[in-house]
Amino acid sequence: MSARPSGPSGPTPPAGPAAVTLDSVREAAARLAGVAHRTPVLRSRTLDALVGAEVHLKCESFQRIGAFKFRGAYNAVARLTPEQRRRGVAAYSSGNHAQAVALAARELGTTAVILMPEDAPRSKREATAGYGAEIVTYDRYTGDRTALGRALAEERGLALIPPYDHPDVIAGQGTTALELIEETGPLGALLTPVGGGGLMAGCATAATALVPGIRMIGVEPEAGDDYVRSLAAGERVAVPVPRTIADGQATEIPGELPFAINRRLLDSVVLVTDDEIRAAMRFAFERLKIVTEPSGACALAALLSGRVDALPPRVGVVVSGGNIALDRFLEIMGDAPDAA
Repeated sequence: MSARPSGPSGPTPPAGPAAVTLDSVREAAARLAGVAHRTPVLRSRTLDALVGAEVHLKCESFQRIGAFKFRGAYNAVARLTPEQRRRGVAAYSSGNHAQAVALAARELGTTAVILMPEDAPRSKREATAGYGAEIVTYDRYTGDRTALGRALAEERGLALIPPYDHPDVIAGQGTTALELIEETGPLGALLTPVGGGGLMAGCATAATALVPGIRMIGVEPEAGDDYVRSLAAGERVAVPVPRTIADGQATEIPGELPFAINRRLLDSVVLVTDDEIRAAMRFAFERLKIVTEPSGACALAALLSGRVDALPPRVGVVVSGGNIALDRFLEIMGDAPDAA
């Protein structure tokens, strides 16, 4: 199976997959110590019995801003020069990365301008503004957010912090798997949601270095199968903007640097339906007592729906986020089939 742009005003990332290593993930962990939460790893006998394996859930829904994105955003902003931080940062995101960059900027004494789609969840827009960021909107179905984000950063002289296509962002996300394996010991497989691929690229870099032979399994919504298509083609393949409840994974094409890493380190990517995601969200709420957003439940959905063949005895699952408004959660739960 089978890198890189940063903004014109941001740091120039090194080229190629070697830009992210276990050492850079460990350096990110040191940078995040005392700033990011060390999120809990939950267990459930009911879940173990249902899937026939010992499952360890890394719950990034308890991370600052409610998702793993804070790890990469903070690491990237912290790596900027004092002059770059003085001028401020820009980002583009449908929600979680937006909040993460906004909070990281506030924590590190700089300002943030965030490009967000007009139909981004209201709760995520309000949270981003609440952290002090300026929001600029665009139409995700007609506008190219990467080009628009770069133009915005160039126009204002800001350092662009992309949501996944940067080695400092990827290294920060990799601390998720680093923490998980430090707590659980070796795992036979790790299931991680895949959108642009930054979380998986960071987790795969850390996990495969720490546990040789671990199976890295990505999970994406059936409506947005750009990773499955890209891995099959051996190059990045674009799809129309996905229409899925998993808005955090509504990407059109894998990120360049994440894909260069993931095509080497992933064993497979599996697809789940929106109904399977709904069922996983319901299971997480009723049986595990945690709230997840649709993207956050994607990897759990693959496990519960039997999408992964020949599970090893010990499995890790990244629950990537829990940012969802109450009315939206209730709406989705009203349509959710019983997972168990």
